[in-house]
Amino acid sequence: MALTLKSSAFPHNGAIPRRYTCQGEDVSVPLAWSGAPPATKSFVLIVDDPDAPDPKAPRMTWVHWVLYSLPPTAMALQEGIRTGELPKGTLEGLNDWKRTGYGGPCPPIGRHRYFHKLYALGTLLPTMESPTKTDLEQAMKGHVLEKAELIGTYQKS
Repeated sequence: MALTLKSSAFPHNGAIPRRYTCQGEDVSVPLAWSGAPPATKSFVLIVDDPDAPDPKAPRMTWVHWVLYSLPPTAMALQEGIRTGELPKGTLEGLNDWKRTGYGGPCPPIGRHRYFHKLYALGTLLPTMESPTKTDLEQAMKGHVLEKAELIGTYQKS
């Protein structure tokens, strides 16, 4: 069974509801996954937007959320989850606002795609001091057993 990642808030390639964005309550979307390989020792979750700042002329990937060392027993993250509510052992990295935690979609122009990427790792990554997405991608090299992806879109009204 393949690793799958879903949200009860929107379907794959569907529109992310306003509630989860800077125009709404800016709370994290509920996420659930299944099908992790038996050798999974931890998960990494990265949410980013490769369409920044303008989908017609993207210049960067904007990172919205970075979590690592999620335990292999974790199967979901509830809507609006906060630091103290994360599964025991979960660590946070920095998003592109230079802070930890979730930062919802807030595209300056056009409809952007938001990639929710879950990685099953065959290791537990070491604790790092304020890691970025790039730091985690480096640390994960050679340890990714499987990856699942959920894409949502959003355009300001």
